[in-house]
Amino acid sequence: MNPVRLIGRAALRVTRGIGGVTLFTIRGLFGLRPFYGRAFAAQLLQIGWLSLPVVGLTALFTGAALALQIHSGGARFQASDVVPAIVAIGMVRELGPVLGGLMVAARVASSIAAEIGTMKVTEQIDALVTLSTDPMRWLVTPRLWAGLLTVPLLVAVGDVVGIMGGWLVGTQSLGFTSADYISNSGAYLENWDIVSGLLKGAAFGLIVTVSGCWFGMRSGRGAAGVGRATKSAVVAAAVAILAANFLLTGVFF
Repeated sequence: MNPVRLIGRAALRVTRGIGGVTLFTIRGLFGLRPFYGRAFAAQLLQIGWLSLPVVGLTALFTGAALALQIHSGGARFQASDVVPAIVAIGMVRELGPVLGGLMVAARVASSIAAEIGTMKVTEQIDALVTLSTDPMRWLVTPRLWAGLLTVPLLVAVGDVVGIMGGWLVGTQSLGFTSADYISNSGAYLENWDIVSGLLKGAAFGLIVTVSGCWFGMRSGRGAAGVGRATKSAVVAAAVAILAANFLLTGVFF
């Protein structure tokens, strides 16, 4: 019976973890009273504005590389003219949200986990409780709502910048005129393509912030514990983003 017992323990551990994360997320999202506006504004700046350069550069080079690859492959079938449309659809539906989410995960999930983990190690979270301040409402709620609201905006900016990267390569290296490239980019792009990408961005932003807060609040003692929490937050956020992207793509399309 040992193998069966081990499988049962593993299943219970996974189920308990999923339930814990779900309850943690619900409590974090709806713990709005009192609402700490200054902490929320600081997280908007940290998660949104300061993530803009890395998301923009990633989208720019991705759109440029995508245009080169599609042109090279399409030339084999005399289909080079579809480069603008495929770049636009690919960036808006998939690459913009996924790469934007992964870049935010690498930057933000690690930062949140390290910050909260350090606060736990140095007993600052215990001090908040002593001062009658709920750590969930002070530390978690502003971060969750900031991620939920700002990552879709980052995805929108990344989509535009990625299409501009494709336009730059298309007009400078692939022989497209600016007017033709722009008109072909929007020819097959539908409103739902854009909306679905923004909804993915909201989901990914929530995943990133929940991952950082969850592992930060459960950080072990000492520098090693904070390091493990930071690593676990980034890995969990990246894997969850890719899995959620698959599920959301199946639902949306």
